[in-house]
Amino acid sequence: MVGEIKKVCVIGSGTMGAGIAAQVANAGVPVLLLDIVPKEGSDRDAIAKGAVAKMLKTDPAPFMSKRAAKLVETGNIDDDLDKAGECDWIVEAIVERLDIKQSLYEKLEKVKKPGAAISSNTSTIPLGHLVEGRTDQFKRDFLITHFFNPPRYMRLLEIVAGPETDPALVAKVEAFADRAMGKRVIHTHDTPGFIANRLGTYWLAIAVNAAMDLGVTVEEADQIGGRPMGVPKTGIFGLIDLVGVDLMPLLSKSLGDTLPKGDPYFDTIRPMPLVEKMIAEGYTGRKGKGGFYKLEKGKDGKRTKLSLDLVSGEYRAEQKPAALPGKAERDLAALVTAPGKVGEYAWAVLGPVLSYAAKLVGEAADDIVAIDDAMKLGYNWKFGPFELIDKLGPGKLAERLAAEGKPVPALLKATGDKPFYRIENGRRQYLTAEGAYHDVKRAEGVELLEDIKLRTEPLAKTGSAALWDVGDGVAAIEFTGKMNALDEEVIKLINLAIPIVKAQFKALVIYNEGSNFSAGANLGLAMFAVNIAAWSEIEKLIAGGQAAFKALKYAPFPVVAAPAGLALGGGCEICLNSDAIQAHAETYIGLVETGVGLVPGWGGNGEMLDRAAKAKMMPKGPMPPLAKVFQTVSTATVAKSAAEAKEQMFLRESDGITMNRDRLLADAKAKALSLVDGYAPPEPPVFKLAGASGRTGLNMAVRDFQKKGIATAYDGVVADRLAEVLTGGEADLLDTVTEDQLLRIERAKFLESMKDSRTQARIEHMLTTGKPLRN
Repeated sequence: MVGEIKKVCVIGSGTMGAGIAAQVANAGVPVLLLDIVPKEGSDRDAIAKGAVAKMLKTDPAPFMSKRAAKLVETGNIDDDLDKAGECDWIVEAIVERLDIKQSLYEKLEKVKKPGAAISSNTSTIPLGHLVEGRTDQFKRDFLITHFFNPPRYMRLLEIVAGPETDPALVAKVEAFADRAMGKRVIHTHDTPGFIANRLGTYWLAIAVNAAMDLGVTVEEADQIGGRPMGVPKTGIFGLIDLVGVDLMPLLSKSLGDTLPKGDPYFDTIRPMPLVEKMIAEGYTGRKGKGGFYKLEKGKDGKRTKLSLDLVSGEYRAEQKPAALPGKAERDLAALVTAPGKVGEYAWAVLGPVLSYAAKLVGEAADDIVAIDDAMKLGYNWKFGPFELIDKLGPGKLAERLAAEGKPVPALLKATGDKPFYRIENGRRQYLTAEGAYHDVKRAEGVELLEDIKLRTEPLAKTGSAALWDVGDGVAAIEFTGKMNALDEEVIKLINLAIPIVKAQFKALVIYNEGSNFSAGANLGLAMFAVNIAAWSEIEKLIAGGQAAFKALKYAPFPVVAAPAGLALGGGCEICLNSDAIQAHAETYIGLVETGVGLVPGWGGNGEMLDRAAKAKMMPKGPMPPLAKVFQTVSTATVAKSAAEAKEQMFLRESDGITMNRDRLLADAKAKALSLVDGYAPPEPPVFKLAGASGRTGLNMAVRDFQKKGIATAYDGVVADRLAEVLTGGEADLLDTVTEDQLLRIERAKFLESMKDSRTQARIEHMLTTGKPLRN
């Protein structure tokens, strides 16, 4: 492979270009961001500078930390293009006009170093047209890298290589995009829209047209075409609002201009006066005044959700659809055969979309896996189109298409009743266009628990967790409950796992492949215990969790937590009690208990105090670390990335960050094995806490926040309880507090909080609405 990518240049600082530059910086790699010179003003770099400034204020944030933003150097194409010659990869993300792109390439060819990759983020212009008139060296160095918006959060990267592109250069870019930028790379053919946008925009167009033709409301369309099909909760019209109503006709026109005549895509193109009117009036979705849905503030200040009537074009109050009939909510075959417009609409969407997906095999991609992965990663589908076909039955799909006089793709005809995916000898296999089954292959170095589970049984299992042998002498604890919440079944599994790992393994990782590592303790079970006044059971749960987490901490083998997604409350505390953390970059971690009126109860307070006291940058004395931890925990602070979690001390500087979610298990195993030689459990901390005088200072700060209206009355009560834990209860400055003593204080204050009706109100509100109650 050619040399590493140590510096990147991105040309074009619009939404996509700036986002790509931010993700390169998130990887810790310097990036040069260039744009044109503005027509007005004296600052020739103002456009690129403005893009960076805007990203620092954007939510969700393109940067994972403010430190990452410092890696972006800004400039302009006229003055600074020669600096691109210092870069190992140049990404062009300018306007979608062939003449302007070719003019830029002509200039770049004079400054770029041979062997430096140059790519376009285009999704509409064929690669062959882009490199017309360029030298052989330029053609060897050129490829298309199609990112998805927003580049930080969307994991899909479609790569198109030309017939003359150097395979080693493609491998270099792919490796960097995979390991450094966190992308799942899919190689596509040089066809219009590639895979995801071609099929995705076809799906949305079919769904909108069918809703209008069948008299289906936007709410009904999002219900039928949403969760039952494995589509995110936005559904059809909610997704269009999210990406921009104005983007749909642009993509439709682009594909209509470039697809070959006779392509089924042309069947979706029709006049859309309603959409044209929406765009003209600024109703372009969430970025505009609203879209198919909008929020309207009433006289009482409350916001009401309105939806667009597709017939009248007027907004009305959102109407909740009736429940889907029978098994339609969870059975795809039942959905498309349901009576009335439910089944009609479901089939009107799925029939054409799944047929079109089958047509794209061999044309847009080599195999069904690429198409399924593109839709799951690019549009957040839970199931790819061929996984959906398997749920319907390939033979039944082909039979219904034929019975209705619709064309049946050759792939579906050849497949017959065979499934597109099967499990054979503990391995997942897919059906090729030739009718043979091949193993689904992972990228080199990728290990997934979902694959391991196909060929083995758990070493131990409870109702909410399991223990697995993940190879190389490492075991893994997996949480399996709803939102991976922690309960007595998880505690039971931890207690079962420790002797097994001690006897049979070198190390343990705590890992799962759910959307979230753990949303914390199971509050629903806690409230059930409250309602029957089972206080002893609640205390038993808290004591059991403390004991289990402490047993992990002092186990005779290394324990590495590998969080991804939410790691909140108890999910954060199990990470804090581990020897090390290997976090996915998109880990959102924090001790959030105060938001529901509680204090952390499973050792998180002591772990945060210990980290703060040992932090190199922390001023000496008992108060600075105490104040830092109190501020973090009392405000229920959540780090919005793993990089930010290091700044907030949820992660140590020595903890690892994995950019690609697919590589988290392998990286966590490597981290755990690196700790094996000479491993000894940590020494128990001894705390010198601030006592009553320190508590007074913390309480004064809380009262000040209450006077300013920042904190509520009950926030102050909860903060006082937290302050008592963090200052050591009855201890004073001359006393030392052991870990066990601190855990006892923590347990007592947790139970006191749980018995308070105001905490119970907060928990009930969170369970009912998913939002905090400010009482």
